[in-house]
Amino acid sequence: MSSWTRWRGPAMARLWGFCWLIVGFWRAALACPASCKCSASRIWCSDPSPGLVAFPRLEPSTADPENITEVYIANQKRLEIINEDDVEAYAGLKNLTIVDSGLKSVARKAFLKNSNLQHINFTRNKLTILSRKHFRHLDLSELILVGNPFRCSCDIMWIKALQETKPSPETQDLYCLDENSKNISLANLQIPNCGLPSANLAAPNLTVEEGKSITLSCSVAGDPVPNLYWDIGNLVSKHMNETSHTQGSLRITNISSDDSGKQISCVAENLVGEDQDSVNLTVHFAPTITFLESPTSDHHWCIPFTVKGNPKPALQWFYNGAILNESKYICTKIHVTNHTEYHGCLQLDNPTHMNNGDYKLVAKNEYGKDEKQISAHFMGWPGIDDGANPNYPDVIYEDYGTAANDIGDTTNRSNEIPSTDVADKTGREHLSVYAVVVIASVVGFCLLVMLFLLKLARHSKFGMKDFSWFGFGKIKSRQGVGPASVISNDDDSASPLHHISNGSNTPSSSEGGPDAVIIGMTKIPVIENPQYFGITNSQLKPDTWPRGSPKTA
Repeated sequence: MSSWTRWRGPAMARLWGFCWLIVGFWRAALACPASCKCSASRIWCSDPSPGLVAFPRLEPSTADPENITEVYIANQKRLEIINEDDVEAYAGLKNLTIVDSGLKSVARKAFLKNSNLQHINFTRNKLTILSRKHFRHLDLSELILVGNPFRCSCDIMWIKALQETKPSPETQDLYCLDENSKNISLANLQIPNCGLPSANLAAPNLTVEEGKSITLSCSVAGDPVPNLYWDIGNLVSKHMNETSHTQGSLRITNISSDDSGKQISCVAENLVGEDQDSVNLTVHFAPTITFLESPTSDHHWCIPFTVKGNPKPALQWFYNGAILNESKYICTKIHVTNHTEYHGCLQLDNPTHMNNGDYKLVAKNEYGKDEKQISAHFMGWPGIDDGANPNYPDVIYEDYGTAANDIGDTTNRSNEIPSTDVADKTGREHLSVYAVVVIASVVGFCLLVMLFLLKLARHSKFGMKDFSWFGFGKIKSRQGVGPASVISNDDDSASPLHHISNGSNTPSSSEGGPDAVIIGMTKIPVIENPQYFGITNSQLKPDTWPRGSPKTA
């Protein structure tokens, strides 16, 4: 029981994986032909006994031939031909090697379904002729044909042309046998009336409006006489071609905007090689807004759109029916351009509830226009649950106008969208106004209180004793000094009423008694406040009294 517990979990998973790997190799081995060894991605056959008489095939029921990327065959003297259906099952094949074998011929369509082929090596076989049509659809990086007894003819001149136009990293010394069985270097081979063809496409102006028709003409020349055909790719528009010997025409009707930018080629091909002449089709059409969605939030808020049109359409946004004048905070961005298709968005930097509303995109060029509209909601209104925009009056936008754009703004601007920078600035201005109002109110209130107290002090009928809470004490007039009254204390400067008035325009100092103070034009009796001056008259030393002043009992 304990031993079973140790094999549970990851250890058991590794054991099962190993078992499945063994089963996979076993299944591949069962499907592998005699004289060959097989793995999940490779077949190699080098054992001459018993040897191969046909191209090796795997049984589909026991293995997946699409996973095979390399086939290596050597020393198979009885392997003489590759048929059309021998290699088609190996769709993922990249490297094909057949060396030191008896290969004599290859079917014309043998590699038609092997578009991934990159390296072919047919060294030291028995090939006497090999057509370029086997390989013209392949993008080969290497084709090795050394050691084959080719016959000197126009049929192998394509190999010479290939070496001249696309040299291999390693130079191949290729030879052919002439009528006298003499080896001739392929590099020096000259065959009369055997050369590359030429194609000439006489095309009118291929800038055409959508829905129109156009006809292309082509002529070819060469010896041997080439074949002419049209390479139109995946052309959507209706088309038909006519060919007569070395002349051909292609008529395209009801041209679709989807064909704008596509290439059309006239191809001339013979035994030696091929030539082609091509033109690009340009289709002009009115704009179409194929995609417009509600705003999404990423680094910025974005209202995404896709517009097709040729020539490139001009884009104009409207907000609540009025032209939206763009700025660095609200602007159109094109992110991807695909010939006549433009993917972008209306980018908004930190929009607020003031930016909620209807956004309409208008795309226009000389052939027409298209428009679409969506409703955008960025933020709820202050004090209201985040939901639909309440029906605020249009006048709320009057103070947030933007500058007119280049095409002229003659619409009512009362509904124009506020730029987010303007809204932020307005908020700061409102805060400043509130602060100034509060400060001014406090200052004004203080001034009113002070004026009220001063006026009350000047017209009081009860004298200064009613204001003893201000700290005013009893004040005595100094004899012999004049009408100005002073505080009876050692330190005259301690009195807040010291020299309240000069003696020029005051009533007589005799009025009101000795214990009085003159404030303005009124002489008010004053009672001394002992707590303010800190000492009483009885504590004053006689020698500190002013000269000529009477002593109190």
